Amino acid sequence: MAGRFLRVFQPLIRFIPEIKAPERRVSFTEKLVWTSLALLIYFIMSEIPLYGLSKTEDILFYRVIFASTRGTLMELGIGPIVTAGLILQLLAASGFIGVDFSDPEDRALFTGANKVLSVIMTVVQASAYLLGGFFGRLEALQAAIIFIQLIIAGIIIMLLDEMIQKGWGLGSGISLFILAGVAQRIILDCFSIWPSLSEPGKARGIIPAMIQTLAAGESLNKLFIRPADDPSILSLILTIGIFLFCIYAQGVRVEIPIAHSQFRGFRGKYPISLLYVSNLPVIFASALFGNIYVIGQILWNNYRNNSALYPWIKLIGDFEYGEGEYLRPVGGLAYYVTAPSGFVDVLEDPLRYSVYAILLIIFCLIFSWVWLQVGGLDPRTVAKQLVDSGMQVPGFRRSEKPIEVVLKRYIPIVTLLGGFIVGLMAAIADLFGAFGTGTGILLSVGIIYQYYQQIMSERIEEIYPGIRKFLGR
Repeated sequence: MAGRFLRVFQPLIRFIPEIKAPERRVSFTEKLVWTSLALLIYFIMSEIPLYGLSKTEDILFYRVIFASTRGTLMELGIGPIVTAGLILQLLAASGFIGVDFSDPEDRALFTGANKVLSVIMTVVQASAYLLGGFFGRLEALQAAIIFIQLIIAGIIIMLLDEMIQKGWGLGSGISLFILAGVAQRIILDCFSIWPSLSEPGKARGIIPAMIQTLAAGESLNKLFIRPADDPSILSLILTIGIFLFCIYAQGVRVEIPIAHSQFRGFRGKYPISLLYVSNLPVIFASALFGNIYVIGQILWNNYRNNSALYPWIKLIGDFEYGEGEYLRPVGGLAYYVTAPSGFVDVLEDPLRYSVYAILLIIFCLIFSWVWLQVGGLDPRTVAKQLVDSGMQVPGFRRSEKPIEVVLKRYIPIVTLLGGFIVGLMAAIADLFGAFGTGTGILLSVGIIYQYYQQIMSERIEEIYPGIRKFLGR
């Protein structure tokens, strides 16, 4: 039975809109249609400005993992949903809240609590943005209208995600929107024909800029590194390289032979991937850095004139107004956890971004180890799962302890190595200005790999309907 914490949300769940699960099997083509519709709605919301504001370009690092667009209905993006989900998953995995995921009632209550908490987080984040002055100075009526818009947009995104996850679409809405946001940025960096920020007469996209440069008989050397956030040849090469490495890393694994204790001849392998905890460490690290930035900005905006608090606020983040009343960090922790806009930024302040890279790698290592312990991926938990499913390692007794000893040889080392590699790749990509940011590329490759697996599974079931009975679908 569910714990007391989850039952607190029970009276509120009935007031949250719900998408009904399909009562029939949804065809692969129909799933593609619903997934495309959700994607279209996301893109439309990313273009509709909030009341009295205008859509503006904002390349802040945390917007990638939150799939948000500054000044639009997607200002908060999937941030509230991700935050609510991470909080409940961590609480459940660490045992602070009791939930039995094999019990349909507990599962439904957990899902409902997740939706309620998502709405609460939407209200909290919308309030924080308004109180923190993220939209500048607003009149009371305009602030109220923007607040309502953000709440409605948050609920729509939550329902789109629920629609896809309940079987109407493919994958999850969260993954879909992150992938769409990263892909959009990569395409714009490659092919945008908008004017360059640093070179009048040249396109901002690196491919059109290369064509213009060659047509004019000029050397491509000056496009190798470009200032003012313009995409460069170096960024293009690095983006391709990071993509290829991530694809390669997805297939690197240690395989431990296992056999069924009751059915002779039934043998298999338990794979321990190099990216054992997936891309979660870099998500957690980027979310932490983003929250430090946001909290620092809110505190500075509201309490910088308080002489008693200001010295402490400066430790979290010291800011100043840049062009267009855009706040940029100039000191404090927020200053050092902000990713560079491009390689030119790194050349101008190598110490700052060296600290950023070191912090990113350290926190990826920390979160890798934490998630290993609380996410049910540690050797003891995996050993128990294998024994409970009737499996054993050939040559060892069928008990948890021997299997745990075998798993301990690989899992802790692979976890830390994977966390280090993920952090290093994200840091390198950010330092050299890879398209879509390092975190975005890492997430995109993982999401594409998951979509590939699901699409292949769906297609096989379409061709061989008998497999669905074997899989119990």
